[in-house]
Amino acid sequence: MEAYALTLARAGYVAVSFDFEGHGRNPLPMSGDVSRTDGTTQMLMRETRRVVDAALALPEVDGRVALLGHSMASDIVVRAALEDPRVGATVAISMFSEAVTASEPRNLLMVSGAFESFLRANSLKNAQRADPAAVEGTTIGDPAAGSGRRAAMAPNVEHVGVLYAATALLEARNWLDAAFGRVSSGPVAATGGSIVLLMAGLVLLAWPLAGLLPRRMAPAEPVKLRVFIAAILPPAVLTPPLLALFDTRFLPVLVADYLAVHLFVYGVLSLAILAWNGVRIGRFAWASAAAFAAYGIFVFGGALDRYAASFMPNAERLPIIAAIAAGAIPYMLADSLATEGGRARVWRVLAARIAFLSSLGAAVALDFSRLFFLLIIIPVIVLFFAVFGTMAGWVGRRTQSPATTGLALGLILAWAVGVSFPIFAPG
Repeated sequence: MEAYALTLARAGYVAVSFDFEGHGRNPLPMSGDVSRTDGTTQMLMRETRRVVDAALALPEVDGRVALLGHSMASDIVVRAALEDPRVGATVAISMFSEAVTASEPRNLLMVSGAFESFLRANSLKNAQRADPAAVEGTTIGDPAAGSGRRAAMAPNVEHVGVLYAATALLEARNWLDAAFGRVSSGPVAATGGSIVLLMAGLVLLAWPLAGLLPRRMAPAEPVKLRVFIAAILPPAVLTPPLLALFDTRFLPVLVADYLAVHLFVYGVLSLAILAWNGVRIGRFAWASAAAFAAYGIFVFGGALDRYAASFMPNAERLPIIAAIAAGAIPYMLADSLATEGGRARVWRVLAARIAFLSSLGAAVALDFSRLFFLLIIIPVIVLFFAVFGTMAGWVGRRTQSPATTGLALGLILAWAVGVSFPIFAPG
């Protein structure tokens, strides 16, 4: 949310941001029933009101307040604004909410990315609650009187890009200006392009750095096609129905415990099949594995944490990362063996990734009510494969040790998952 906070702060607003319970580095776990609006939603609304109280107590604040939230938080800020008469404007980014009425909340701006067709339609529907003739990009009502409503679109972006799009940032700033009788000028903090260039540069830097690692043994024999297929298909098919028979809830975090067990079972089955067919783990290049893991977690991850998303955990998340690593390491060892440490053909790498993601999809289909949050983490896993899988290919081709890349990737994956899921305490 930094691009919005910077844009509004530069315009003279007091921008107050925070981590919800269970999110980022907030040490308090999220709780309640996540499937009910009178459960976790109410608790997050109460937390939002506490932050509003704290913000209004700041000496620089003149008593007026607006709320801004993205994605799932957009519903929280809408519902909080409905119950708090102090909120003079609400900015809902990538909004989906069933709480909007024809007149409430006051001064509602809904901004969606051009590629978020479902959310754009939902925003327009909510604008038309106030005026059936409302169209996207047109303000209805009067923001100065509290009756403003607007559905807007940021071109050429999706669910994440909308957080950095100049159009979306301008829409938010202009909306608050209209609601509070202010005039702002100057550029917005559209930092997305710079962040992408930074992260891409860190990925590319791994290429020459991998060339500094010591060479190891001669490359192992290629994995035969029938062995490769046996190593990815049976685990993908068998793991979801097998785990459906057991209660996998043992960590204080939403569905990450299931993911850890899924990774473990999938990885052990795959390793067993590979070993049965003569494919062994082989020797580890420990120093190279440590160097790759440290680069992924602390260099790439440190930049990610500073500019884009929380990646450095608080103490409460460290045991969770360790538990996930017990599953992530066997899975990534098996994956690296099957894909020959980055030396396999691209279609094999893609097939291995698709098999695993399909396995997660099947698990969600078998128990949607409990595992639907896995759908949220799938983009994180896809990004992990794209970013760290690319770097692992360079490391693997240099060290000729699939075990080395598998160990490092397992540690990085456990870290990435452990900092992504909300910490959760039922009740």
